[in-house]
Amino acid sequence: MEKIRKASHAGSWYTDNPQELAEQLDGWLRAAGLAKSSDVRGVIAPHAGYSYSGRAAAYAFGNIDPTNIFRIFLLGPSHHYYTPKCALSRATIYKTPIGDLPIDEEVNDELKATGHFEYMDVRVDEAEHSMEMHLPYLAKVFQGYPVKIVPILVGALSAESEALYGRLLAKYVDDSKNFFSVSSDFCHWGSRFNYMHYDKSHGAIYKSIEVLDKMGMDIIETGDPDAFKQYLSETDNTICGRHPISVFLHMLKNSSTKIKIRFLRYEQSGQCKSMRDSSVSYASAVGKVDG
Repeated sequence: MEKIRKASHAGSWYTDNPQELAEQLDGWLRAAGLAKSSDVRGVIAPHAGYSYSGRAAAYAFGNIDPTNIFRIFLLGPSHHYYTPKCALSRATIYKTPIGDLPIDEEVNDELKATGHFEYMDVRVDEAEHSMEMHLPYLAKVFQGYPVKIVPILVGALSAESEALYGRLLAKYVDDSKNFFSVSSDFCHWGSRFNYMHYDKSHGAIYKSIEVLDKMGMDIIETGDPDAFKQYLSETDNTICGRHPISVFLHMLKNSSTKIKIRFLRYEQSGQCKSMRDSSVSYASAVGKVDG
């Protein structure tokens, strides 16, 4: 029996008008002007409302060649529901205004059988936006292709758990039919986020934020999960997808396919100039087969 996860953020975080949404995504993908490459096996992309991060996200999704991909693993952080584990969806279909994406129930069962995954109920699933904001882009890029998805809600994991899930999921990296969509925004700066790190030596606040984010992006590009962990503990940078990114880095470290992460776009929702301001940063990366 079909269990549907509604597109719960359509009509608020992005338009629920199918034609408008398709045109918007097309426009951003065209503007990014990226060539499709079958070597692109994963992305890191933001998950804010499309008016904020839609354009930046196109730099992740614009590189994808859908031809030989049959399965997409979606890794998103949990904003509302606390779990020290990773959770799978009970839904069988994720709806979007521009086409639905069926869940790969076989892989779900395989992951559940490891004993390390729990299920999230549909209410938790629909309250979470981190994976949903990737769905319209994926539905657009994979339109007409028989692709299934494996959504994984990544909880508040310990360093040991991040490594464990990375090892468990690494084998899927070695199957070239699999793709990975990792959801994260970068620095959330300002008093409303309880984070106001400011190094005046870099000039204006927004410049200091950029230096901080780019330091993290450079470390992610090295593929070293321990260095990323170290960076987070030293800076406390409010990267909300830190756990999904860490799991992804551990996956790449434990797979025999060499995949190199490269960031293609960085934006901020606004330029913070005073301590009263606030902003969120968006960074888009691709993971490409290396050599």
